[in-house]
Amino acid sequence: MPSVSAAHSSNAKFRPSYIPVAVFVGGTSGICQATAEAFARYTNGKAHIFIVGRNRPAAQKIIASFPKPQGPNSQFQHEFIGCDLRMMKNVRTLTKTLLERVSTINFLVFRQNVPTLGPKQESSEGIDIRLALQYYSRWVLINDLLPGLRKARELGQDAKVMSILAAGQYSKLDIDDLGLKKNFTPWKALMQTCAYNELMVAEYAKREPDIAFTHIYPGFVKTPGIYKTGHWIFWVIYPILFPFLWFLATPVKDCAESMLFALFNGEKGMFRRNQTGDDIGMSNFPSAEDAQFKLWEHTVALTTEL
Repeated sequence: MPSVSAAHSSNAKFRPSYIPVAVFVGGTSGICQATAEAFARYTNGKAHIFIVGRNRPAAQKIIASFPKPQGPNSQFQHEFIGCDLRMMKNVRTLTKTLLERVSTINFLVFRQNVPTLGPKQESSEGIDIRLALQYYSRWVLINDLLPGLRKARELGQDAKVMSILAAGQYSKLDIDDLGLKKNFTPWKALMQTCAYNELMVAEYAKREPDIAFTHIYPGFVKTPGIYKTGHWIFWVIYPILFPFLWFLATPVKDCAESMLFALFNGEKGMFRRNQTGDDIGMSNFPSAEDAQFKLWEHTVALTTEL
């Protein structure tokens, strides 16, 4: 189990011979913001970094904090792309924009989510926004950005994808209700997207063996999201449990070190990691028969229609 200091030491060794292109989706707050900021520090800002989200003022503030390399040979670009990731048509516009601006993508990191247990909310595309953010948008982003990832690998560069959600936390897949059109509850949606991400990285790793695909569980982290469960019971127990939970929670900057450690390590294939960046192997992996294939076919059919 790498300590925060060990993760920091490992991350500090990242010295690419090329200008890396990194995309942080959901990067305007919380874990993904901290990970983007750490990436900027370790590259000393010498990178092409995209922050994707809805909060432009927050993104501009984050980008302003990035180191800015000096000197005539300094090459860097830090930019924000606004996108409402709840809509797949918007995600496809985003991926088109990215591939128009860069030919390679070295690091693709996701953290867009719904940190609540509120009632079902469907977008105009007919998808619950929790499922859209925590699974379908992630799948579409990988699928559409594969040309950039493949090009990076062809050039001998890093080509790595990391989905931050809940590796190893839930394995019971409802194979007969993919998309939860028959039986939806907020808790079930949360748990099923965890299983969907497991199968997503496994299938992509199978189809794209030269690219690294990681699903990671960040644990309980000190971010604004812990205030947004949206369920009334939270506000009843919050005054009692909060001091205890806050004491146990990981500082977001420490979490970011572990996220980067996981991102940088592992050249190709599938990786499932815990909150400290350890590879958990196939522990608690969804085991429903033909689950990977069935989820893939369901996702292709659904996203193609949109």
